[in-house]
Amino acid sequence: MKIIRPGATAKNTFVLAYGIGSLFLGCAGQAQVFENQGNEEKNGELLVEAEDFYRQSKTDIRKWYVISPGFQTDLKENDAHLHTKDAGKGTYIEILPDSRTNHDDPLRPGVNFSNAPGKLAVVHYKVKINNPGRYYIWVRAHSVNSEDNGVHVGLNGEWPASGQRMQWCEGKHSWYWDSRQRTDAVHCGEPGLIYLDIDTPGEHEVLFSMREDGFEMDQWMMTKNKDL
Repeated sequence: MKIIRPGATAKNTFVLAYGIGSLFLGCAGQAQVFENQGNEEKNGELLVEAEDFYRQSKTDIRKWYVISPGFQTDLKENDAHLHTKDAGKGTYIEILPDSRTNHDDPLRPGVNFSNAPGKLAVVHYKVKINNPGRYYIWVRAHSVNSEDNGVHVGLNGEWPASGQRMQWCEGKHSWYWDSRQRTDAVHCGEPGLIYLDIDTPGEHEVLFSMREDGFEMDQWMMTKNKDL
């Protein structure tokens, strides 16, 4: 099955080919292949299924749920539909409960929103890095409203400024790859600002934490290529 990023141009088209464990990206007519080989980085690339985390923390108020066909919940006040059809392996993860779906819903910092990273709903991934350096982080997310489109990413228990406030505005109601950081100047996010600097080879821990509840994540990848 192939999924082409909605609204993309030839310069930034993303094509996912499921069933063969690879991610193909068309960049100005050039195809690249990123293979999912467990959680081990090879040749400066690593693709991870979001549900392949090994633990969670900070789950007293919000937590990540693994969503697969047949999942039922009363933890969402809006859009109770599942988005498994076009998700990789038919499964994704979502932060629930989801109590804020638009600007009219009450904003409750520390409950349904956290501008500070690492405070709520942290999901942990072990990764093996063979080639240290700067890795840009991309996430395939699904957003249906203005208040479910933000997350933070960290490394080894730290939350660098370069991993805070990942933001999605494009690709509503679809699975959409992006890597943008919300800034004071551009609330929908500026590209090329989300990255993690890894100084040593070996095992590391990549973390994602809640910024907005209701956030849905299918896959994430790390790459040394800033401009895919």
